[in-house]
Amino acid sequence: MAKPKRRYVCQACGSVSTRWQGQCADCGEWNSLAEDVPQTVFSAKHDLSSGGRAIQFTPLDRPGEMPRRRPSGLAEFDRALGGGLVPGSAILMGGDPGIGKSTLLLQVSAYIAKSGGQAVYISGEEAAGQVRLRAERLGLTGAPIQLAAATSVRDILTTLGMMEPPALLVIDSIQTMHSDQIEGAPGTVSQVRGCAFELIRYAKENGVALVLVGHVTKDGTIAGPRVLEHMVDVVMSFEGERSHQYRILRSLKNRFGPVDEIGVFAMEGDGLAEVGNPSMLFLSGREEPMAGSAVFPAVEGTRPVLVEIQALIVRLQSGATPRRAVVGWDSGRLAMLLAVLEARCGLNFSSAEVYLNVAGGYRLSDPAADLAVAAALVSALGDKPLANNAVWFGEVSLAGEIRPVAHSSIRQRESAKLGFGRGFGPNGGSAAEKEMKFTSLSMLPNLVDRILSGA
Repeated sequence: MAKPKRRYVCQACGSVSTRWQGQCADCGEWNSLAEDVPQTVFSAKHDLSSGGRAIQFTPLDRPGEMPRRRPSGLAEFDRALGGGLVPGSAILMGGDPGIGKSTLLLQVSAYIAKSGGQAVYISGEEAAGQVRLRAERLGLTGAPIQLAAATSVRDILTTLGMMEPPALLVIDSIQTMHSDQIEGAPGTVSQVRGCAFELIRYAKENGVALVLVGHVTKDGTIAGPRVLEHMVDVVMSFEGERSHQYRILRSLKNRFGPVDEIGVFAMEGDGLAEVGNPSMLFLSGREEPMAGSAVFPAVEGTRPVLVEIQALIVRLQSGATPRRAVVGWDSGRLAMLLAVLEARCGLNFSSAEVYLNVAGGYRLSDPAADLAVAAALVSALGDKPLANNAVWFGEVSLAGEIRPVAHSSIRQRESAKLGFGRGFGPNGGSAAEKEMKFTSLSMLPNLVDRILSGA
């Protein structure tokens, strides 16, 4: 690129000079020459200040038509979305292979198609006949879903442009799509980003609810560029263990609703069934009280879920290295809680193996589970069963204090609804239901004394 030449323009008469001088040679004005930087070749090619079309602004303070959510036919799916499908939205759903993503979206597509809306299901991994076989197993062959097996975004958008925009468009999966305008194999960063951009633009312009299925890596994150999660409106994760019946649909990002709501499903022979009362999945029979078992009322968004925390303490011979194993909870938090119990309460766990399990394969991240875990550990250590109708919640500090937690009334209300008559938690709480007797605990030694004394 040629180096641009400098020029100086007189601010009085407009004459141009190739060098600066104190007096203009044409008009005689002093100190009127100013350097004018000419337009470079790059700036001339990338000047976006003109040549475009005018965009239309909508005043925020002026009333306008709001988009109406469309029910998906599955109340748990709508709950996780914040109330239903929003026209013109882009949803990215990830999950482990075989967890049930395609099954869930096929059920949603069937309901949309049966309720009068057009649903288009495009698979890049299966043939249309294979999708039909799954629909037959699920009993959905009577739904007028438009099936196709394609991987070219150009072919997909061309075909969609020749028909009325559908109410729902499912792309399974975005990693199998490719564009002939971008170099690289399907699944590369540039291909995933470019294909997603074109599909999202089509959905926004035509008011189509778009669902993109995404692959996940071995650590559970959605594969591909991180910018893909920024481009979409909703990011959902379909979680669960294959060995367990339940599945949890969790919202990680939602521009149209809360991000901490969950939908609970159970995998059955004819597809995914909604679970209206998920607490029954994570509570065992509990006819007789057992040592090392405590019930914790967790809160996911606005939904309370009661789970059972089980602890087992095994004494070892002197000199053996004890083991710490935990399933469904943070192992680092377990180590911290054991240290607090030893330092503040005088309990000895150093010569014992500690096993902790959250029943049903549920995974806890709520800090309010500290008190329930501590109750289960103390109960297992002293072989003292806890009250069969009691729930425990509260956060434990390093000083042994039991700190307040959020949604105390919601936790108690759900516990009372399921027949639990006693609640133990931090100070400042009170019984949210007449059927529940609430006991405040301020320090962790109070909990230890209560459990070991059998009170």
